[in-house]
Amino acid sequence: MKLIFEQSQPGRSACALPKPDVPEAPLDKLVPAQYLRQSPPGLPEVDELTLVRHYTELSRRNVGVDNVFYPLGSCTMKYNPKINETLAGLSGLNEIHPYQPEETVQGILQIIYELGECLKEISGLDAVSMAPAAGAHGEFTGIKTIKAFHKANHQEQRIQVLIPDSAHGTNPASVAFCGYEPVEIKSDACGNVDLADLKSKLNDRTAAIMLTIPNTLGLFDEHMLKIAEMVHQSGALVYMDGANLNALMGIVKPADLGVDVLHFNLHKTFATPHGGGGPGAGPIAVTTKLAPFLPVPVITREPLKDGKSGDTSVLKKQHLYSLSRQKGDTSSILKMEHFYTFCCPDQSIGRIKGFYGNINVLVKAYIYIRMLGAEGLKKASQMAVLNANYILSQLKEYYPSTCSTQRLCMHECVLSGVKQMKESGVKTLDIAKRLIDYGFHPPTIYFPLIVHEALMIEPTETESKETLDGFIEAMKQIAKESKDNPQLVKSAPQTTVVKRLDEVKAARELVLRYQP
Repeated sequence: MKLIFEQSQPGRSACALPKPDVPEAPLDKLVPAQYLRQSPPGLPEVDELTLVRHYTELSRRNVGVDNVFYPLGSCTMKYNPKINETLAGLSGLNEIHPYQPEETVQGILQIIYELGECLKEISGLDAVSMAPAAGAHGEFTGIKTIKAFHKANHQEQRIQVLIPDSAHGTNPASVAFCGYEPVEIKSDACGNVDLADLKSKLNDRTAAIMLTIPNTLGLFDEHMLKIAEMVHQSGALVYMDGANLNALMGIVKPADLGVDVLHFNLHKTFATPHGGGGPGAGPIAVTTKLAPFLPVPVITREPLKDGKSGDTSVLKKQHLYSLSRQKGDTSSILKMEHFYTFCCPDQSIGRIKGFYGNINVLVKAYIYIRMLGAEGLKKASQMAVLNANYILSQLKEYYPSTCSTQRLCMHECVLSGVKQMKESGVKTLDIAKRLIDYGFHPPTIYFPLIVHEALMIEPTETESKETLDGFIEAMKQIAKESKDNPQLVKSAPQTTVVKRLDEVKAARELVLRYQP
């Protein structure tokens, strides 16, 4: 395919601008001479059809969950229902401004409040903040909340956070960014936290343990209740990285496991688009004792009832009624029972994001939760676990790892390309590249770090058995090719426009613009 610059022909144009309806003025009178171009910009000159074909062809080369199976482990790249986009694009949501008086944005405040109530029910925790803009931002906010709690309780000697070696990579960074010292805890042979190692590192300097549940091996820690007991007895808190919550919804509440702080990845678990740098949403939920330290503002609601003259709620209702009369519709106001507003927790860590969070993402997550309901969310988790175990059962003979293939997994499974590397020199990277030739996006590779030549596969609940069977067959075929024709796999992909890249060079020497 020729690039758009290469299709340029002098004099062609893809647009026809109307004649100006104001008097023309000399350009040099409007713009200082030193800022004017001496020659026209080197823009491509093409007709409309050429332009449309160019961008349509580029879009076909785009890879996403809407056109291929996208089993990116630990990222939950599930299908994003299109109704979410339609409803989130409604003008009443899309055209409001965060500087508007709260009386004029009661609808969106109600959505955010009710989403928070849903997250409290799902987690079993007592209070939420919707402000964090992504998972790692949620981690940062949660750890800052823990730090404020210990400071208020004169426990500032607690400067360490324990992190299992099976945790997400952002965990140590978030801890260090908050001024804490990350301390690694080993996993045992079954993929659980090694209790002996945990015991040896728990002391009065421990602020918290940061657990990913299920962990990045795709396994639920069999010692979870014991871990929480040990940590709490030491005076520390339990933080849960909720990136893998898609395995637990409606099945177990993190609060029942002893969790004190949890962040949600709304853009993963609740099916809002993510990738390419955002947007995301990483609300946190906490126990009652940590609620006073949440960032500001927290959305709350007050009853709108008749009361004594001058009662704040009555005045607010009168203001709302007045605003609605100006628009010619008071029916919705008359039905309102609550007024949504903001509160500032007593010992808040302060503001961690402008305004109230990534609203568009929050709205889509709210729609997803309301559409599925409690039973639907539970079934989503059950199907995610079923799909992952189906893949594991079919492929563990071909790509065996250690503990990861000896137990039932949760929402994702971790395989290994060690067998292929030892037998024929085919690496996990080669297997991933060859999958592209079969029409599948590669899974996460080389993570978790504790599994050599790791292949981390998360099918999610939205994939059909036929899709999973096609993926399984492709993986089996690649295992056969690795034995019979390893060079074919090592030189993959064969069918793409761009072949195997020098990935280190591509990352460090970016080509960001067209060079004729």
